Amino acid sequence: MSELLARHRAVMPSWLSLYYESPLELSSGEGRRLTDADGNTYLDFFGGIVTNILGYDVAEVREAVERQLSSGIVHTSTMYLLRGQVELAEKIARLSGIPDAKVFFTNSGTEANETALLLATAARGTDQVLALRNSYHGRSYGTVAITGNRGWKNSSLSPLNVHYLHGTDRDAPAFRAMSDKEYIDACVADLRDVLATATASDVACMIAEPVQGVGGFAMPPAGLLAAYKEVLDEQGIPLISDEVQTGWGRTGNSFWGIGDTTPDALTFAKGLGNGFTVGGVVARGDLMDGLPAKGLSTFGGNPVSMAAANATLDYILDHDLQANAARLGAIVLERLNPLTELDTVSAVRGTGLMFAVAMADPATGAPSPALATAVLEETRRRGLLVGKGGLNDNVLRMAPPMTLTEEEAREGAEILTDALRAVDAGTGT
Repeated sequence: MSELLARHRAVMPSWLSLYYESPLELSSGEGRRLTDADGNTYLDFFGGIVTNILGYDVAEVREAVERQLSSGIVHTSTMYLLRGQVELAEKIARLSGIPDAKVFFTNSGTEANETALLLATAARGTDQVLALRNSYHGRSYGTVAITGNRGWKNSSLSPLNVHYLHGTDRDAPAFRAMSDKEYIDACVADLRDVLATATASDVACMIAEPVQGVGGFAMPPAGLLAAYKEVLDEQGIPLISDEVQTGWGRTGNSFWGIGDTTPDALTFAKGLGNGFTVGGVVARGDLMDGLPAKGLSTFGGNPVSMAAANATLDYILDHDLQANAARLGAIVLERLNPLTELDTVSAVRGTGLMFAVAMADPATGAPSPALATAVLEETRRRGLLVGKGGLNDNVLRMAPPMTLTEEEAREGAEILTDALRAVDAGTGT
């Protein structure tokens, strides 16, 4: 055990998990490559949990941050006018497609979702919230309450009354024989039944991830969230799209993961700052203005974070990284899809630069977290960093920087393929 690992375990909580049998200390980065403290270099296909959206040492972001630092102002608070905050809010409001949109900045996705829940419950005067099974929305008291994944729920106590809907459980026995249309119809019928039987007359909101991040990049079929919104609109229930992992064109087919459906609010974080701390909510003006008490965010709208976020968003738009995500994601998935022929691979899925491989025990077909861990170790040995998740912790999930090149996309797919085949071969009798 390394000296740093021993120190980590002495002062950090036991539930703060680390990847790998011998955890990595990353010391430098450039482009899509990272170097560890021992001098080993890796192609990054995880991006700091879908956060380093442009990669590392990006001149435009670095120079924007340096300009702000050189002004001498690192912090002022939202009690003062912040030019960078206003400029970024204007861009996001325009890009959201939400009518009369207003924006509030926070420090993280957890805080963003907490804020959205506060807006909705205040507006509707109720604590009832609809969420999806297999979802993850954050680590705080309120966001844990709406998380539909037992592995990330530390407490049954909740400030909210939550009802869970179907959306990404097509493999469940009740649904696996259905077509997409039949599944959507069944889910919508279930939503109507929940509203008629399980909830009181008023529901605060529904919140959903267009692609479930911690849930292993599981996705509702196209059209389901739009169909849900039609039902919600009948009762004036706001729809919140949790875009913490799916925003900024990462899914390739649209700028927001929710696609052509316009929600009442969007939450965002992670990639917007390319590693600098930023999160927020963009919502209908009446929702955002509806809080009856005072509010502020000490660090939300921080000048340094706003400089980084403005530069990052401008880079995404100026270089059309959404199109790059669509093109390169298709190349990677084309290479990975045939791997379902392996006895240990139960599924390959993805959209844009979000893709995942689910691992299963070849003898029983049951989800296998052990095999996923084995592939994680194999990819590291071969010079590729990937992530892990899923309801059963058996899914390898990947979200490389959106500046990825075609050569790097093919390289990463090849390394992953080799790692999967090596682990699969090792399970044979």
